[in-house]
Amino acid sequence: MTEKVLLVDDEQDFLDTLGERMRDRGMNVSTSTSAEEALRKVDKESYDAIVLDLMMPEMDGLELLKAIKKKKPELQVILLTGHAKLDKGIEAMKLGAVDFLEKPADLKVLTQKIKEAQAQKMVIVEKQIEEKVKQIIRVKGW
Repeated sequence: MTEKVLLVDDEQDFLDTLGERMRDRGMNVSTSTSAEEALRKVDKESYDAIVLDLMMPEMDGLELLKAIKKKKPELQVILLTGHAKLDKGIEAMKLGAVDFLEKPADLKVLTQKIKEAQAQKMVIVEKQIEEKVKQIIRVKGW
């Protein structure tokens, strides 16, 4: 199954390069250079994983992570940073990020993390569907 990924970073060159490398590995990749654009895409599309930069101008990666998780808690978010700080990594994980990687991320590691995120999202969505079915059965009295 092809992984559907949203890359979010304010550096267009970085997005172009990483996006191309991930597409070469068979992934369906969308990109966004701003947090606001990323939130609009999250509203319209479903993604297996979102890879986002920690340091962005109008909204940092932690704030965007919070906003994404509020809208769609099942989405799997991986943060990337060129300025790795342990406290930010811990905070990201507490907010629901599946991982926190330092730039430049090893593409094999990032690809593996995305595959794991896709599998985890599938489990979460399956549980959500199961709960909805149970709720319908309870309401209908079947």
